[in-house]
Amino acid sequence: MVLGLTLTIGFTTTASAQTDIAVGVYNFPPVAGVDSNNQVEGLLGDVLRELESTNDNVTFRIVYTSPKRRHMDFDAGLYDVIFFENPSWGWENLPVNTSRPILMDEDVYVALNKPDRDQSFFDNVTERHLVAISGYHYGFAGLSTDNAELEKRFSIEFSHSHSRNLELIKADRPSLAEVAVVSRSYLQSHLNDNPEDSGRFLVSDTPDQTYLLHIMARENGPIDADTLEQLLSPLFKDGRYQQFVDKRDLQLPPGIPEPATP
Repeated sequence: MVLGLTLTIGFTTTASAQTDIAVGVYNFPPVAGVDSNNQVEGLLGDVLRELESTNDNVTFRIVYTSPKRRHMDFDAGLYDVIFFENPSWGWENLPVNTSRPILMDEDVYVALNKPDRDQSFFDNVTERHLVAISGYHYGFAGLSTDNAELEKRFSIEFSHSHSRNLELIKADRPSLAEVAVVSRSYLQSHLNDNPEDSGRFLVSDTPDQTYLLHIMARENGPIDADTLEQLLSPLFKDGRYQQFVDKRDLQLPPGIPEPATP
C-alpha cells in the first residue's frame, strides 16, 4: 500500500455549519496514492474529486501517513476517517465504526513464468523466497505486519513498491525473490501498461487473500462512516462509482446498489 496522505473533508450538517474531517490515506495502488505534485490519485482521487465537484460543502487537505504508521497516527488523533480499509487489518482494538463494504480486491502470488513451472510452484509458497510490501497485511502471514517476526518465519524481502517487486521477479534472482505478493488490480494495471509482460509472469489461481474494503471512522468523531457512505450514495446509484472501480480493474462487493436504468 507507502507514501500516504491525510485529507480534510468539510461536511455541512446545516446551511452554515461545516465540519472538518481528517482522513488518513496510505499508498495502496490502484486504490489510493499520491503523485509527485502531492495530489491524490487512484480510485480515491477519482472519488474525492467527484465529491468535491458535486458537494459545495466538501473540501480536501492533504497530509501524510504510511502503512506501518497509520494505526499509530490514528491512535494519536492525527486523523478521524480512513477509506478502503479492512477491519481485520489491525483495527480490532481501535475505536472505529465501519460502513458497509464498498470495494473488493484480492492478492495473488506472482512468479517468473518458466517452462518447468505450473500452479504446483505455489503449493508451498511460504517456503519460497518472497517479496512483499512493508506494512501490508497478507494472508500467508496471518495478517501480521511485524517485519522482524516475519523475517524469522519466512525468507522475505520487504519494499515499498509493487513495481519494484515485479522487477525483482523479472530479474530472475531466485535466491532473493521467487514470488511476489501483489494485488490482482495492480497486476492487471501493470499488464495494461506493459503488455510485453503478459507472458512473463506465472500467477496463482488461488489468491493469498480476498478482502472487502470499508470506510472507517472514529467513534464519537466529527462524522461517522455511515454518513460518509451517504455522500457516496449518488455515485453508487448513477453508475459513476462503478465506472471509477472498473477503470482501476477493481471489483464492487455485493450490496452496492445497481445504477438506475435511464
